[in-house]
Amino acid sequence: MFQCHKVIPRPAAVICLEIADVTRWSEFKGYGILPGIANAKYEKRSADMIGSRIRVRNSDGSEHVEEIYKWVLGEEVAMKLHDFTPPLSYLATHFTEEWNLKATSDGTHVTRTFRLYPSQRATRPLLWLISLLFRQAIRQHLENISTVSEKRG
Repeated sequence: MFQCHKVIPRPAAVICLEIADVTRWSEFKGYGILPGIANAKYEKRSADMIGSRIRVRNSDGSEHVEEIYKWVLGEEVAMKLHDFTPPLSYLATHFTEEWNLKATSDGTHVTRTFRLYPSQRATRPLLWLISLLFRQAIRQHLENISTVSEKRG
């Protein structure tokens, strides 16, 4: 498990709407050998967002699905990342990502929490190494979101 934090100068509800806008997902650029997102599209989108499924294609051609299992506008969003294509499918069964949003005097304090679930005990060390790259990619993504927010604000 790891967490990344950032104060983003935008209201929490706006951040949630930006998460729902899959055309923005390609702003996630990855880090090092960890690929970024090339594109994302809804396979299913529900009115309350819960159960929505998003097919993600990464910059290296790999794919996965992100399924929203919690959506409280302006407060929290949680997704399960699964159906990985190889080679990640050999290392992990799924990941979870949780966004926790709290209003502050200068915007929204965002906490993103990730849990990576190894496919077997032997893959745990490799998944840990991936988590180091992933953590840096998330930090950069939060910084990008904040910078883009400041330019829009």
